[in-house]
Amino acid sequence: MKMRTQHTFFIILAQLFCSSIINATIGRPRGVSISMASLYQPAEDGTFTCLDGSSKIPYEYVNDDYCDCNDGTDEPGTSACPNGKFHCTNAGYVPSNILSSRVNDGVCDCCDGTDEDAGRIECVNNCKDLGKKLREEQDRTRKLQQEGFEKQKTFSEEGKRVHEEKISRQAELEKERETLEVTVKELETAKLEAESPETEAKDKHQKAWDELKAERQAKKEVEAASVAFKELDTNGDNSIELLEIIAHIEFDIDSNGVVSEEEAKEHLEDKERVDYDTFVKDIWPHVKDIYKKPSTEEPPPEVDPSTEARGEEAQTEQQTVPTVPITGVPTPGRMAGEPELIIDKPSEEKDEESMPEYDEETKKLIEAADEARKNYDEANSKLKELDNELSSIKSYLEQDYGPNREYAILQDQCFEYTDREYTYKYCPFSKGSQRPKSGGHETSLGNWGNWAGPENDKYSVQLYEKGQNCWNGPDRSVKVHLKCGLEHRLLSSSEPSRCEYAFEFETPCRCSQPAGGTTQAHDEL
Repeated sequence: MKMRTQHTFFIILAQLFCSSIINATIGRPRGVSISMASLYQPAEDGTFTCLDGSSKIPYEYVNDDYCDCNDGTDEPGTSACPNGKFHCTNAGYVPSNILSSRVNDGVCDCCDGTDEDAGRIECVNNCKDLGKKLREEQDRTRKLQQEGFEKQKTFSEEGKRVHEEKISRQAELEKERETLEVTVKELETAKLEAESPETEAKDKHQKAWDELKAERQAKKEVEAASVAFKELDTNGDNSIELLEIIAHIEFDIDSNGVVSEEEAKEHLEDKERVDYDTFVKDIWPHVKDIYKKPSTEEPPPEVDPSTEARGEEAQTEQQTVPTVPITGVPTPGRMAGEPELIIDKPSEEKDEESMPEYDEETKKLIEAADEARKNYDEANSKLKELDNELSSIKSYLEQDYGPNREYAILQDQCFEYTDREYTYKYCPFSKGSQRPKSGGHETSLGNWGNWAGPENDKYSVQLYEKGQNCWNGPDRSVKVHLKCGLEHRLLSSSEPSRCEYAFEFETPCRCSQPAGGTTQAHDEL
């Protein structure tokens, strides 16, 4: 038997006395819950076995203010064991366990005051008041849960209804698509068949027009060459010689202000002179872009110094006749400062530049091809619209909108929450983002990923991932924590880790059916 001091012996006697009273009334030592009472009954040999099975002690050592068991279970009603626990019955409120170190420490930790010995400190038993408040709060929570659940049922019914409609519509569209796809292929064949003779006729017409334009252009080139030949042949000997080329400064190759004999020869292709046919055939194609028509304007008269001295007085005597411009081609030979006179091109010249109309047979081929193209384009456009709708339906049907499709109501909706710096945006099954209150671009916090709640509560959290990359860090992401509420509301935003955000969102979709009957706090006594 362990050696104890005399003081400890008197404590043992006191504890045994208290224990005998407790055991006589409730059959369990102080600090033991009703559920654990059977473990604290004395054995036939008057011993107590530590709950971890490590040792047996005389039953009178229980609650003797001396720690005998390694797990501290022999001192449920004292502070002797640092690893011990004291059970607060808290009749009328919620039972709880506190650390043994709080027993008889002069502070009332249990609402029923049982953790403090009577006489040392007077504890007020306020368990009933706390229990009343708890039940009122539980009733409010239950009412909210019930109202939210009623809304959730409505959302679920709507989600299931839309789901069935989508399935029905999908089957209808797939059947329609089979027929339409055949029609589109037939119309495409008809279009190709109609376009072949149309293309042939239009190509033939274009070829004839190109030949005519080439013929007209060649004629114009010959006419221009003839005019240039006459203008260059200043001595009228029906040939162009070096001196006649030298007289035209535009043939100055090195831009030194003089046309040399070598430069003139280069333009005449090393010939001393060329006749008309040679000029038109060999020379003109190379010099037509250089040659400048001789000016027919008379040089301005010399200015009398006395007139020049008159200054502004002379200028006021000048008469100016304005000319009203009209659409067309600028008049050649206009002097600097002279109002521009615009004249229309002759209609004959305009007609020469425009391709003639197609013949009647070609027009009919074009009309037939246009009709075939129109029919094909309309059918093909309808097929694309049908494919887009099918793709949208497939995406909807494959989306996990909760166990009863109650979350489908949130699709295509967005919710915002603003704090001191940012406005956060949450679009369920789409994305999360933020933008500065002061203005600026929106930053992606992530795109819809998956449900990310724990295994036993999968639909409590949503994950949005692969948002805008943080500088020198990971891609942004956001977890949306869902809670029951009567409205859809984004409640808060935080950043628990760098670039990893957390939203709190309340919605009736999260509400479940509350337990039946009125919620009551469990009383052990």
